[in-house]
Amino acid sequence: MGVTKSDLFTRQQNELANMAKALAHPARIAILQYLVKKNACVCGDLVEELGLAQATTSQHLKELKNAGIIQGTVEGVSVCYCINPKVWTAYKELFNSFFKEVTLEGGKCC
Repeated sequence: MGVTKSDLFTRQQNELANMAKALAHPARIAILQYLVKKNACVCGDLVEELGLAQATTSQHLKELKNAGIIQGTVEGVSVCYCINPKVWTAYKELFNSFFKEVTLEGGKCC
């Protein structure tokens, strides 16, 4: 979405859209699931776990890191990643709030 159009929407709408964009690829979901399951810093296991090329995995890690949902530290020649708990909690709260706002009980739709 262009910068000139995002100002038409609330801060919360823009934040939710940016979060959704960061999650909008199955490889990123798989990365997050793996990091959550490990519950520790992961170094180098992701390429083997995902079955994707190193460059592709790195690009997905970069997107998640830019969104702040993961954090990385350099250890020697490798970079280790883990979930950023503060941002993870913010994502969880914002998505929970969004889904609670919408109630589709009764099936009244077109």
